[in-house]
Amino acid sequence: MSAAVESNTILKGGEFLIRDSRPEDVFIPEELNEEQLMVKQMAIDFLNNEIAPNRQKIEKQEPGLAASLLKKMGDQGLLGAHMPAVYGGTELDTNTNTVISDVFGPMGSFSVPFAAHTGIGMLPILYFGTEAQKQKYLPDLISGDLKAAYCLTEPGSGSDALNAKTRADLSADGSHYVVSGQKMWISNAGFADIFIVFAKVGGEKFTGFIVDAHTAGITLGAEEDKLGIKGSSTRQVYFENVKVPAENVLGEIGKGHLIAFNALNIGRFKLGVMCIGGNKEIINMAVSYANERIQFGQPIGNFGAIQHKLAEMAIRNFAAESAAYRTSQCMQDKKAEESAEGKPFGQATLEAAEEYAIECSILKVFGSEVTDYCVDENVQIHGGIGFSEEFPAARAYRDSRINRIYEGTNEINRMLMVDQLFKRALKGQLDIVGPAWAVQKELTSMPSMERLEGDYAEEIKAISDFKKVILMVAGGAAKMQMDGKLNLKEEQEVLMNTADMFIDLYAAESMLLRVQKLAGMQKEQPQEVYDAMLQVFLHDATARMTKNATDALASFAEGDLLKTFLMGVKRFTKYPPVNVKEKRRLVAEVLRKAGGWCF
Repeated sequence: MSAAVESNTILKGGEFLIRDSRPEDVFIPEELNEEQLMVKQMAIDFLNNEIAPNRQKIEKQEPGLAASLLKKMGDQGLLGAHMPAVYGGTELDTNTNTVISDVFGPMGSFSVPFAAHTGIGMLPILYFGTEAQKQKYLPDLISGDLKAAYCLTEPGSGSDALNAKTRADLSADGSHYVVSGQKMWISNAGFADIFIVFAKVGGEKFTGFIVDAHTAGITLGAEEDKLGIKGSSTRQVYFENVKVPAENVLGEIGKGHLIAFNALNIGRFKLGVMCIGGNKEIINMAVSYANERIQFGQPIGNFGAIQHKLAEMAIRNFAAESAAYRTSQCMQDKKAEESAEGKPFGQATLEAAEEYAIECSILKVFGSEVTDYCVDENVQIHGGIGFSEEFPAARAYRDSRINRIYEGTNEINRMLMVDQLFKRALKGQLDIVGPAWAVQKELTSMPSMERLEGDYAEEIKAISDFKKVILMVAGGAAKMQMDGKLNLKEEQEVLMNTADMFIDLYAAESMLLRVQKLAGMQKEQPQEVYDAMLQVFLHDATARMTKNATDALASFAEGDLLKTFLMGVKRFTKYPPVNVKEKRRLVAEVLRKAGGWCF
């Protein structure tokens, strides 16, 4: 992809709701170039040669193993692919970094130390560190000589991060801060050399610090006995009068929330991508077993109920993957735009992730919930064997559950999506009002009798109508709030409904754009298979859109107003019925012939 980007082709964060994209504007996995394919193969080789043979040792937390594997990753340049060359990174583009996260999705427990180190462990220093801090810490973090952990959560502050009780007090001579407090659920705590710690200066100003993990006064709790990701180190960290040099303040005093929230944006994106990569291994596992398991004289994959499961796993993951690589390209374009304006590498990277915070939350929620569907159905396909800890289906089932909790719970991320959209609209960054009024006017006019023509005409119209439904619901809720009849902060159910519509829209449109682009390309599978996946997803998304819109509207509207709104819902959810049974059977047949994920 060219680094030169015309600004009018770059979709702003959240703008997918009010502006259409073209297939040529998105990036899809089928477009990986030779260099990206080489990096992908290097990551696959590391997965196969270093992670797969050590899975049991990783699960048992063999002493020193996680740290040594991170060091090997550093030696191969895999820890610094997203870091500036000046500090020893390889400075690969966003899409290539997305590929790395995708490939490493099946790492199981080891995905946690990798993601924690390269994401929330390193990015705060890149984003907010002084030049001296970057030069001191980033080279050794990139090489794997130092390992990082992120200390935010406390017993009394999880989602409410700013309610932290850990405090930092400046010494009388101003040379250092004395930090005292307790952190919990700290990934990598057992072997980290560097902690990114959040504390309140003077008990009030929420601030970030870079803390040497070996400083006197730091002690660790025992390893947590977790439901899943058992191979990852998770401990409580206690700070008792820990002296932190004043020059180790990260960013500005009192501005720690900027570090915490911005580091989480890219973390959510990468979590979503790693979920998608992990789903591919789960699908391979499920297809393999469905092909091999004989019951009633034939493979269970011959039965419609199993074919439904296999196809649905693939369809949902294909949709999520399409959305992930679309977002990756958006961030890459934004980063190129910021760099062209003279922004330093870290600042350009930060602003790109911040711009697409809504999309990052969508991917985190959608990716993790697709994973939950896949691991659950994988256990079901395996039957009793799936319930046995001797087989990998059970481990994957347990490991998946944390994805809906960390990097911000899925409930928090759903509320953030809608909150971010309204905030951007109020600031004038997105024109939601104009399109919302256009939808209101359309509701009072006669429906168009114009016949749809052209390739994917029905699908294009369905996506356009999805946007209208969301604008109608969001616009109606906003109007009620302005009139003092609704307080959206207290109506979380309405926010959840709206967020779920966001997710379905973004996934469906991303899928459509990918399928349209594939129509003109050489590819592994016939176009009818991709068309089938798109049609099934849109068919089901239409039903979900109808329900979520109806539930939200009935929560705050009544009488004639509600009737008018519901007429609009009916008008804007008319994607034609699809023979989903046959479409899913087609997808399942392709999966079974290929022996697993083949898209």
